[in-house]
Amino acid sequence: MLMIQAASDAQASPLSVANPFTDWIHQSFSSDSHVDAGDISIRMGAALAFGLLIALIYRLTRGPQAAKSPLVATLVLLTVLLAMTTIVIGDNLARAFSVVGALSIVRFRTIVSDTRDTAFVIFSVGVGLAVGAGFLVVPLIAMPFAFVAAYLFHHMLDAGSVSTAHGTTCLLTVRIELGRRVDDEIAALLSRHAVRSALRGIGTAKLGDAFEQKFDVSVADATQMRALSEGLLAIDGVKFVGLERASSNGG
Repeated sequence: MLMIQAASDAQASPLSVANPFTDWIHQSFSSDSHVDAGDISIRMGAALAFGLLIALIYRLTRGPQAAKSPLVATLVLLTVLLAMTTIVIGDNLARAFSVVGALSIVRFRTIVSDTRDTAFVIFSVGVGLAVGAGFLVVPLIAMPFAFVAAYLFHHMLDAGSVSTAHGTTCLLTVRIELGRRVDDEIAALLSRHAVRSALRGIGTAKLGDAFEQKFDVSVADATQMRALSEGLLAIDGVKFVGLERASSNGG
């Protein structure tokens, strides 16, 4: 009897010995026990699909120049990451404040040249939050309305662009690194690609880290606009070039 009991204890002992490593993993990630992996996978997949749709709407309503814009990838990533953040927060108010505090230390110094780009960023944030919270119908209904609005205003703004006998009037913004002297190079490019140009204003940008010049220019067509932008960006010391068609109301 004693031998049988000892043998049974020996057989049971390996099962009863705890593994410190697995115990540490379970304790460190105890919140995973409340997570449904299948549900999260579906939400993240939906967020990716919606992000791609938002990027497609941006591409269709912002013209060919948007195809190479880094904002296209940003819109997709924002939607996916905001969905993940919302899943992590869940119904925990303390966790929500922690996430807001962590994100508040992030600072982006990129200047958005068109407020419509900002609207698309907010669009991605809203859709990501909705999908992460488990709402599918809301973004599905909102997506067509957002597309129609962006499409209509895209054509209205294009129709309002100022086109004259001297070409299309544009606002040119050139941001230059402090200490650089590139006036001659800029003047040469303006005389080569612009029908006419006039200096509108001079100032600092990026909290005084750069020097900014604004010009009213007239270009013959989109090809000249692109050539002017690429030529300016190729100048050593030029950090940013913005070329926007002016609206009929002078904006």
